[in-house]
Parts: sequence; structure tokens; C-alpha cells
Amino acid sequence: MAIVYDTYQREAPARLPLLNVADADRVLAWRGGKAVSAAQFLAQVRAVAARLPAAAAAVNLCEDRYAFLVAFCAIVLRGQTNLLPSSRAPQAVDEVMSAYPGCYALGDLNLSVAPPGYRQLPPLDTLSIEAMEAHDAWPLISADHVVAIGYTSGSTGTPSANRKTWGSFHASNAGNLAMLHAVVGERFDVVATVPPQHMYGMELSVVLPLLGDVGVHAGRPFFPADVAAALASVPAPRVLVTTPVHLRALVDSGIALPPIAAMVSATAPMPVELATAAEQRFGAPLQEVFGSTETCVFASRRPTVDEDWLLYDGVTLHPQPDGTMVDAPQLSAPIGLADIVSLSDGGRRFRLRGRHADMLEIAGKRASLADLTRRLLAIPGVLDGVVIQLADGDTLGVHRIAALAVAPGLDEHTILDALRTAIDPVFLPRPLRLVDALPRNETGKLPRADLLALLGHHHG
Repeated sequence: MAIVYDTYQREAPARLPLLNVADADRVLAWRGGKAVSAAQFLAQVRAVAARLPAAAAAVNLCEDRYAFLVAFCAIVLRGQTNLLPSSRAPQAVDEVMSAYPGCYALGDLNLSVAPPGYRQLPPLDTLSIEAMEAHDAWPLISADHVVAIGYTSGSTGTPSANRKTWGSFHASNAGNLAMLHAVVGERFDVVATVPPQHMYGMELSVVLPLLGDVGVHAGRPFFPADVAAALASVPAPRVLVTTPVHLRALVDSGIALPPIAAMVSATAPMPVELATAAEQRFGAPLQEVFGSTETCVFASRRPTVDEDWLLYDGVTLHPQPDGTMVDAPQLSAPIGLADIVSLSDGGRRFRLRGRHADMLEIAGKRASLADLTRRLLAIPGVLDGVVIQLADGDTLGVHRIAALAVAPGLDEHTILDALRTAIDPVFLPRPLRLVDALPRNETGKLPRADLLALLGHHHG
């Protein structure tokens, strides 16, 4: 049974369950084609927790989603915090570990180059599954215990740390669970293409199976055939948690998927054309969710039906000149986002008007980077692309707008000529560079530093 409350600081019980234990035999995960019960899972969590060193925090580097789940809960059970770098690149891991002296790293792989204090999980299948009667009570976690510190992707600058308490995850999960219950019913199984370390992946593939009657596939399938195989290995109703980049690859592949009940997307705006193609191709509704690492998910919509977003229960937005203040059950205080919105339906719905940082004003004319990128992607032959604004300190010259495009068979002049028919000439990107691929991370986002580096390389 999931616990739902409106404001966790004021009304939450002091301790909250580590996982939904309405039925100890319920399937929490699917691993290697076999079901893992909540009781089996918790026994493995206890066995791993007993082996962990004394520390305040640990970097959770597990690749396998089930191993991540076990490690996540074992770290929490030891009273520690999961550190979730924006990337598992050695530099990103080192930067996080240096900010938390005395922490260690925990993973499921034998790394040839491992961070200091790295510990490898024991093979989970070899852990003795003790009789659950040996533990009279299922574990409860303090609502104000910081169970995770997640980092933003760096798509708008330097990654920043965001603390998540167990109470806040209980509160945010209530909204996601209610949204999915309305679409697919009470019980379903999830296959996710996003990493569990990312906050979207954390919410929809880690917290959701812990606190809802949900099973999750242990893997993180990448290629379309792998996604199809993963979906076939779990029972219906199936929910695919993915991103626009992964979904486009699935649609373009022409592969057949087992029947799915719903698709969920986040991390980047979902083009209506892609949502329509996916729904027609796979015969399931696509739900797009809205949130951030700072706030977690707080709204959803079906883009083929609604342009407006529907807020989760208990969430209110307060538009500001330079963005929006978000007040939600999972937040101890309102948080400001750069997104500019307009409210409707008595404040229950909103329409996204852009981001303050994305708004451009040149020669008295206005445009948004998101719209310029959309127009670039609409050019026939452009497979991927992005338009960015260069800051005064960037080393690429005096041009304010630049673009990168993946467009085999086209040249830069052809693309610029096509853009001239769609946008005001003052917003034409200079430089526009053709590249083989954009530096997208695991969730499809584009770290700004990587874009600038790619532009600088081509500029040189």
C-alpha cells in the first residue's frame, strides 16, 4: 500500500516503509526471465547492507537495474545516501566523490579502472535467502532521511546537486502512480530504456516498483531488438518508459513490439508528429511527463490529445516574469524553474511558453531556441540537430547563435537556405556545423559543454 499525503514535512509519519509490502510474494522485478518477489528482494538487500562499510554516502554505479535497486535500498538501510552523478564517466564520479570525503563507490561490475574505495556487489544469486520470519518487521525509513543526491544533466551549465528525502520520494511517487493507474490499471510491469541514476529513471523504474504494485525489468535495453525482447519477457500490461530519442529509433526501425498498455516519455520535448507515429505504430497511448531533477515529476499530458499539461494533485504553479515557482507535496519549499507558463482551468493546467534562458531578442525581434531547433529538425534530411546561444565568454567569435545538425546528404548552405524560408534572417545560426552525431547522454540530453567543445573543434 502506497502512503499518500499532501505535505510531507507537516503531515508525514516519522517513518515510512522501504517498499510496498501489501503482499510479500508480489513480483517486484524480472531478472533473467525469472520473477523476483518482494521477500526475495528484501532478503538480498539485507545481505548486501550487512557487507557495506560505515560511511555517510556511496556512489551507486550499478549498471543492471535490479542490482541498482538492491544497492540503493542496502545503502538506505545502512542509513547512508546514494550519490548519483550526472554521468558515470570517471571525471564526473571523481568530482562527486571529492565533494563527499569518506564516501565509497558501489557497483556490479569488475572495473579495470575503478574509483577509490570501489566495492563490487557479491553475485546476488549466491546470497542465501533467509526465511523472512527471521525478521519480524519490514524496514521503515525516516521520512527526512536523505536517500539520494541527484545531479542535473549539465544541459544548461554545470551539474548541480539535489537532495531527495524518503518522504519526498513517497510524495512524488503518489502522482506518478495515480497517473499510470488511470491509464493502465492497478498492476503493471515496466521496461525502461533510461538509466536508474537519472532522476526520471529513478522515479519511474526504482521508486515506482518499490512503492507501487509494479514489477520492473532488470535491464536497460538500448537497441530496438533489445527493447522488444525485454518487453516480451514481462507479462502484460506492459509500460515502456523511454525518451524521444529512443522512441524515434523504435519507430524508424520498423520492429514489432509485444502489446504494450502505455508509453511514458521525458527528458526532452516530445514532437507531436513522433507521438502520433508511435501511438499508431504500437497501438498504445503516449504519456509525456513534466518535471526536473530539482522538483521530480509534477505534471503529465498526452501530446496527441492535449497541448496543455495537467498538474498532479496538490501541485500549484506561480508564474514569474523570469520563470515559474513550483509548490508540490514533495518539496519542503517552492522551487523556481526557468520555464515560462500560462495557467488555465483554474490553475489545474498550464501551457509551456518557453524557457527564460531560451528567449532571444535581436534587433527588436524575439524568438526561442526551442522553436528554432524545431524548425531546424523540420527540414527534410535533417536527422538530428540543435540551436544554441553563445555566451559572451565563449571562444567561437562574435556570433550569438550557433547550430549543429546531423544531415547526411545535405550541406550547410542548403540547410541555411531552408531556414531562411522559416525564420527571420537575424536568427540564422552562424556558425552552422554538420556533424556525424550529437553528443547526447544516456537520456538523450545535450550537455552544453559537449556542444561547445564540438562547435569549437569544427570552428578550429
